[in-house]
Amino acid sequence: MGRTVQGTRTRRDGGPLVPAQNQSTSDGSVLGRAHRRTSPSAPDRQAHRHGNRRVARHLSRVLRRAGLSRMKDVDPAEPIVRYEYAEPGGLIHLDIKRLGRFHRVGHRITGDRTGQSNSRGVGWEYVHICIDDASRIAFTDIFPDETAVSAIAFLKAAVTYYQSLGITVTRVMTDNGACYKAKDFATTCKALGLKHIRTKPYTPKTNGKAERFIQTALREWAYACAYPSSEHRKAHLPSWTHMYNWHRPHGSLKSKTPISRLGLNRDNLLSIHS
Repeated sequence: MGRTVQGTRTRRDGGPLVPAQNQSTSDGSVLGRAHRRTSPSAPDRQAHRHGNRRVARHLSRVLRRAGLSRMKDVDPAEPIVRYEYAEPGGLIHLDIKRLGRFHRVGHRITGDRTGQSNSRGVGWEYVHICIDDASRIAFTDIFPDETAVSAIAFLKAAVTYYQSLGITVTRVMTDNGACYKAKDFATTCKALGLKHIRTKPYTPKTNGKAERFIQTALREWAYACAYPSSEHRKAHLPSWTHMYNWHRPHGSLKSKTPISRLGLNRDNLLSIHS
């Protein structure tokens, strides 16, 4: 503790000193107490921290409603990288779309949900799709599941189909689905002489041509008309795929058909057209 000096003292030169009553030489001095009086008290500091937290929560809610609550939301958008292989067969894209099975016209067509619970539990079917990167020629089939066995069977059928058009497939791109990550699928790719490329996780735009084709198929085939049952829808898929390849103008091909990219002459076209 500090020493308090009371009374009046004189300087060495004989001059008077200001009375030093109640002065202290320690931190407990009058000056120290004055400093404490000007500093915020504990309750004031607590209220200040509470106010900051309340403001932070409010800002967080505002940013969340605006879709700006994460760092990636404010990062500049990555430029879209568009690519296209020069030769047909240089890369094919594979993907799978699950569709519900049904035995009567669904509410997507009629808008009537009455009795829809009676159709529940019918199950699912899986549309396996393949599209060539250069020509946009597509191949499709429907399987009861999305297992590696079905994926391998579809890959082999797709390669055979492209071979019938004179296309040699060298690469295949898929997402990271379990069927595509299976060892048997990798073994099949190696046996067929295919380089297997998998997309970056959670970035479906990497496999954008397959995603776009699925959107087109859903709009122009799956939900285009009132099928009496999923079996009727399934039976219509081959004819729709044929129309897509041979007769439907494609926007990215300057309104030409995918089959036109093969550069076949009239005789060749007639021989493979069915």
